Amino acid sequence: MSIDGVGIPDGWSRLWAPHRLEYLRGENRPLDKNEVECPFCRIPSLTDEAGLIVHRGVHAFVVMNLYPYNPGHLLVCSYRHIADLTDLTIEERDEISSLTAHAMKTIRKVSSPQGFNLGMNQGAISGAGVADHIHQHLIPRWSGDSNFMPLIGQTKVLPQLLTLTRDEIAAAW
Repeated sequence: MSIDGVGIPDGWSRLWAPHRLEYLRGENRPLDKNEVECPFCRIPSLTDEAGLIVHRGVHAFVVMNLYPYNPGHLLVCSYRHIADLTDLTIEERDEISSLTAHAMKTIRKVSSPQGFNLGMNQGAISGAGVADHIHQHLIPRWSGDSNFMPLIGQTKVLPQLLTLTRDEIAAAW
């Protein structure tokens, strides 16, 4: 049985984002405990520039998302390798919250977003790519950023290299 149109050229142009495939295949994220060192445990051992670290706190750090949904997509990660919000100390939870609020103020200075998505995916089933190390997403949003590119092309257009975005956010921090 064949489905009409499947495999037949349709005249649509395609904009490819092949870098996303590496992430989907598991690059830089531990798919099981023996495969890859936890990236959020490794990143603090790097220089800020090499690790794309924006800020280092006492219990947590702020880093650019290597696979961002939008420009300026940050992650606030605990230093301690812990998976669940309920297992964090009060100090760790407070600092993650404080760094998230400061990051929002900083990104507003740098790129004037109109809103933010904040969130933690607790467990692999909820969508956490690195489920064993807690991290909060901070995603700047602008009117129209959900245009045809992500909706139809399943591609995001990032207008700046991550290193330059990191430098701007770190300087404004």
